[in-house]
Amino acid sequence: SSIFLFAGSVLSEIMENWNTTSDFVLLGLFNHTGAHQFLFVLVLITAFTSLVGNALMLLLILLDSGLHRPMYFLLSQLSLMDMILVITIVPKMAADYLTGRTLISPVGCGFQIFLFLTLEGGECFLLAAMSYDRYVAICHPLRYPVLMSWQLCLRMTLGSWFLGAADGLMQAAATLNFSFCRTHEIDHFFCEAPSLVRLACADTSVFEYAMYVCCVLMLLVPISLILISYSLILAAVLQMCSNEARKKGFATCSSHISVVGLFFGAAIFTYMRPKSFRSANHDKVVSAFYTIFTPVLNPLIYSLRNSEVKGALRKCMDQCAALSHD
Repeated sequence: SSIFLFAGSVLSEIMENWNTTSDFVLLGLFNHTGAHQFLFVLVLITAFTSLVGNALMLLLILLDSGLHRPMYFLLSQLSLMDMILVITIVPKMAADYLTGRTLISPVGCGFQIFLFLTLEGGECFLLAAMSYDRYVAICHPLRYPVLMSWQLCLRMTLGSWFLGAADGLMQAAATLNFSFCRTHEIDHFFCEAPSLVRLACADTSVFEYAMYVCCVLMLLVPISLILISYSLILAAVLQMCSNEARKKGFATCSSHISVVGLFFGAAIFTYMRPKSFRSANHDKVVSAFYTIFTPVLNPLIYSLRNSEVKGALRKCMDQCAALSHD
């Protein structure tokens, strides 16, 4: 979006003033033992599968007119965010591991922080928008076209991208504004604000507190909205007289609840733990989970547990098969 591009250009202009800072060294996720080489290949396969799965989800939603509804538009944005997240993190990590050149410039580091926080923050609010969509669909089905209009859907989508970009821009600019007088080695496989702040020679307690409060708000506000939506959905489903209707209601939401649990569980573990409980190895493992492995689970969960997506996929495969026979 234009907001996303504007925020990136502003960040680029800000970081031009910081060219005096020397490059950082990313220590990475793997060493060159046999076990770690196997894990590296596994990560590459997972990342490739994630890109293919999310691209396929985007194409299905774009090409199948039966999926041209707000729910699936929001799902397409989730797939887009996951694709950009994988592209932001994995190619650089893989190139560093294969070439041994692990340097990253301050500008490159800033863009990684900005993109990462934009996508993670945007996904928080996008999942909240998706929970509202499910609430309206189940609790007010007759008023769905009014309560979940395309205009509102687009506003919620743009709002998700904007809030994520605003958080990413502020944190990236503030983080790289510190002077780094210690070693420039970042004990991570990509530039993440908490890992970079540890290298600053100034007192970062105020910034760390502000960053903690910001992360708490970015997590707790959406998750509170999600919990409210699903509490109302659960109450409505339990009041349904038909067992078939109850099963359909639970099935409709189960895929979304699974994605929410995976995403927010990892994010809360990373950003809401007390500083005394943090360790670089734990941070790297959890970061790998929600930057590499969670994006591959989202299209699998939604395709395997959603009959409309499975139907669209079957129709697409039948059309491809028919074309190949011709």
